[in-house]
Amino acid sequence: MALIDGLYYYCESNAAGIFIRASRDFRDLQQSRPQRVWAPPASGWMAHNVWAPELHLIDGRCHIYFAADDGRNENHRMGVLVAAGRDPLGAYTLHGPLETDGWAIDGTPFADAAGNWYFVWSGWPGAQNGQQNLYLSRMASPTQLTGSRVLLAEPDQAWERKALPLCEGPQVLQREGRTIIVYSGSGSWTQHYALGLLVHEGGDLLDRAAWRKTGPVFQANRHAWGIGHCGFTTAPDGRDWILYHCKTSRRDGWIDREVRAQPFDWNPVSGLPDFGRPGPRHAPLEPVTAPRRRRRTAGHPVLPQPALLAV
Repeated sequence: MALIDGLYYYCESNAAGIFIRASRDFRDLQQSRPQRVWAPPASGWMAHNVWAPELHLIDGRCHIYFAADDGRNENHRMGVLVAAGRDPLGAYTLHGPLETDGWAIDGTPFADAAGNWYFVWSGWPGAQNGQQNLYLSRMASPTQLTGSRVLLAEPDQAWERKALPLCEGPQVLQREGRTIIVYSGSGSWTQHYALGLLVHEGGDLLDRAAWRKTGPVFQANRHAWGIGHCGFTTAPDGRDWILYHCKTSRRDGWIDREVRAQPFDWNPVSGLPDFGRPGPRHAPLEPVTAPRRRRRTAGHPVLPQPALLAV
């Protein structure tokens, strides 16, 4: 979810391209008409399977990071759409593919306290499907990575290996100088999909030993299954919210997947997010509208795929 100049923006994709919805109350986004901002070409590396677009406001310009391929899954790579300015609905220019050293999806950028930019994504360790790891690289610019990828995490825990060993969907939370990557483990088509954390403990972000893994921290219960690939936003009252994919049944597949939103808190002792448990699909909540005054805000990650936003 991106909050820019008093409006919440939600980015999604389908076979026809990448679309953006806008609303002053992010819970009304499902009623907002999606506007297409980019259509894939008829052929080429980004012509098919456009996945997981994310909208970010960087240096006064909107950027959309997404994955696509040429019709062959093994050729999935990350691309970037760059707008002429800060208007999320403005015209975009395509850049990419990013140099990820192979198969890549679910990429997201973030900056450290010194203003250095990084890119984290899910990729294969080799040339064949069967496992997805999380990788990290420095960014020379919003459209260019620099240096070889660094292995950040691999699915070595039992909860990350249901159906297929997967670490994917990384999203970044930063609070009080601390960087936390929230990611998804296990097959997204299963009821076992769940969220875990990579917590930066200090030192070089590119040093795998500087990160501590914990999880699962948000998983299925009687209200929802297949919890994963989340995003975050902050309401005008300062409350933090998590948006997440979930399934409405235990059966394998993606057809029953939707997006839900609920507020979360922070543990005062550990300093880590406390997402609680998935709530009922239509729990009553107070209105959450964006402020009408214009203000400059950094972009937040958004969720892929068109889906119901139910709370």
